[in-house]
Amino acid sequence: MLEINEIFGPTIQGEGKLVGTPSIFIRFGKCNFSCVGFAVEYETPSGIKKCACDSYYAVDTEFKDTWTKYKSYEEIVDEVNKLINIFQYNYKIDIVITGGEPLLYWNKKEFQKLLEHYINDGHNVTIETNASLNLNFEHEYQKKLLFSMSVKLSNSLEPIKKRINKETLTKILSNTKDSYLKFVIGKDFLTQAKKEIIEIIKEIPKCEVYLMPLGDTAEEINKNCEEVINMAIQNGFKYCDRLHIRVWDNKRGV
Repeated sequence: MLEINEIFGPTIQGEGKLVGTPSIFIRFGKCNFSCVGFAVEYETPSGIKKCACDSYYAVDTEFKDTWTKYKSYEEIVDEVNKLINIFQYNYKIDIVITGGEPLLYWNKKEFQKLLEHYINDGHNVTIETNASLNLNFEHEYQKKLLFSMSVKLSNSLEPIKKRINKETLTKILSNTKDSYLKFVIGKDFLTQAKKEIIEIIKEIPKCEVYLMPLGDTAEEINKNCEEVINMAIQNGFKYCDRLHIRVWDNKRGV
């Protein structure tokens, strides 16, 4: 059973290495983190007020009644095809597998069939993950995936033993070509963020590192972006804005 929070697009990839690229998103439900430190306030269907990341509706299982349960990957492909056919591109549109935490489904046969289908059909496939879960590469198509690894720092308020998995980071970077790290930080966390990022990257294979400003609205992005840009320049990292939030705030389905 694959639990999908939403399937939407075509839209643009809002962050990371492929920012601005037309994409279709398949957002899986469930996550192994809550990331209350990101302080995005929301209310559950039962009326409880909480804080989490900006994808709380795919993280908090109180929203699970709004998720769709798919028994087979073909059902998901059918839904995606309706979106692929909206515009007649002369290339294969990118497919983004996101969440929640999609690697919770890595060992499910239908999840792997979904990935294999899009790789074999010529799509670029990005998996957006916190990269904290164990996984193995057993098939060649898996090595063609692009992992956008949003490793959580201490500002997420998740315990370090849970959020940092250097074995998984090493496996992903050793088995795929262009996978990369990205970190969401605010201007009040720069010094500690630098320390934690350097500690992570010194023990894993070399890869590109992107810094992104914290915020679930354009206003909050503006408050943090200049300092994050300066940190990227000073430390040889890459800056990436969060374009979808810049344009649409935290509106869903765009």
